[in-house]
Amino acid sequence: MSLWHEGMSRTGRMVLGFALLVLVLVLDQASKDWILYVYHLPDRGSVEILPFLNFTMVWNHAVTFGMFGGLGSRGPWIFCAVSLIAVGLLVWTLTRTKRTLVAASCGAIAGGAIGNVIDRLRYGAVVDFLHAHAFGWSWYVFNIADSGIVCGVIVWLIDSLLAERQAAAK
Repeated sequence: MSLWHEGMSRTGRMVLGFALLVLVLVLDQASKDWILYVYHLPDRGSVEILPFLNFTMVWNHAVTFGMFGGLGSRGPWIFCAVSLIAVGLLVWTLTRTKRTLVAASCGAIAGGAIGNVIDRLRYGAVVDFLHAHAFGWSWYVFNIADSGIVCGVIVWLIDSLLAERQAAAK
């Protein structure tokens, strides 16, 4: 196995995973507080930051890419409950995996999920404000928590594919 699979102790993997959980959570909440209370983006709507990046204020009452938005006033509570169950499973996996990248991914995903749960409890919706676009292409408006979740999933998938290839080569 590679360094990323067996090169780090269980304690090291757990520290890495929990450090990423805290890092994503703190960066997410700090960026949202800054956007809302220092930069006052709700009053500005959308502001070009770079030719390919705007700060655009969106209160997301649904989940990723606006899915399941028709759940009404129960939506935030359902999303919070499902997210917290997922966080529990991610933390359980983080503490038991022998794969460093899986532990790191679990931490990043869990940190992002907790960040969005905090928004739902504070505001009834998730604060989204990052809007990437270029050459006529426009991505959904997202936040640091979403980035942690997506990057964590991608790294976990790549690690799983590499682990399968490594196992097949034996």
